[in-house]
Amino acid sequence: MITLLIGKKGSGKTKKLVEAANAAVESTNGNVVVIERKAQLTLEISHQARLISLEPYHVEGADEFYGFLSGICAGNYDVKEIFIDSTLKIIGDNMDNFTAFVEKLNTLANFAETRITLSVSADENELPAAVKAIANTI
Repeated sequence: MITLLIGKKGSGKTKKLVEAANAAVESTNGNVVVIERKAQLTLEISHQARLISLEPYHVEGADEFYGFLSGICAGNYDVKEIFIDSTLKIIGDNMDNFTAFVEKLNTLANFAETRITLSVSADENELPAAVKAIANTI
């Protein structure tokens, strides 16, 4: 299952993502992973979650990021929730690429039985219909 936290920059998406991740640590029967572009959430995320900064891994673009996420799911079957901050900054702002990424991510989430939450800097009316059909929005 894919969930999108949507809103323009400064609308509180990261705060909601942090709250949801910390709540998941308490309620999920499995591991919680939080992914950010640069190390900024260290003090806000529960130490029980696995916090990953992409910066040292030099992950850029949708294909590289999808491979990275696939590796996380393949390497640990106990990952039940993944939270991703600043998704469009990681994969690029192109909505066609974003649609393809969400479609692939939905297949991965279903296969790995993992819930994936993405923060996306966009208004709901900017989201492609194909993305709206796949993902829940908050």
